[in-house]
Amino acid sequence: YNVDRLAFSGVDDFWFSVKYLGDQIVDYFTDEKEFNRSINYIWEEYPMGTIGAVSKINNFKHEHILVSNSDILTNLDYELFYLDFLEKDADFSIVTIPYRVEVPYAVLETKNSSVMGFKEKPTYTYYSNAGIYLVKRDMLDYIPKDEYFNATDLIEKLIKENKKVISYPFSDYWLDIGKHDDFIKANQDIKNIKF
Repeated sequence: YNVDRLAFSGVDDFWFSVKYLGDQIVDYFTDEKEFNRSINYIWEEYPMGTIGAVSKINNFKHEHILVSNSDILTNLDYELFYLDFLEKDADFSIVTIPYRVEVPYAVLETKNSSVMGFKEKPTYTYYSNAGIYLVKRDMLDYIPKDEYFNATDLIEKLIKENKKVISYPFSDYWLDIGKHDDFIKANQDIKNIKF
């Protein structure tokens, strides 16, 4: 599903990082060459984190690289995400999803034990990492070779290096299907939501 949506958006060069049950993924995509897609595999001999395996790729075809967790179901418009990345001349862009926290009580604003004001039952919105990134190819040089390394480690490095790391807020459909209950939900949602 994810590969079809990405291919529809113009992605033509795929790299899958595989380990556990990786043979099943390879078998599934055996005939993909006839769909004008290049599919390559990185076999992780040991866990490399959410972006560490990218350090094993030496021959990217494009200047901008999309990196995504594979256990996500989303109707993200990849073209709009890419256009925003270009327009803002970002080095790294993170799809972010809103996470709302409703506090059922008044929240006090204090300074040196003095109450300066309060907010009655406020709702705060935080933006969480959705596990989908666009990155300029040369930013991948910050990933150490053959080491365990997460995308969040790369983000922290790029921020320290004063690179332009941006958020792409997304409030449409996104679901991490890493848990069994969410996988069941995804199977229902895919029948009812326009992707």
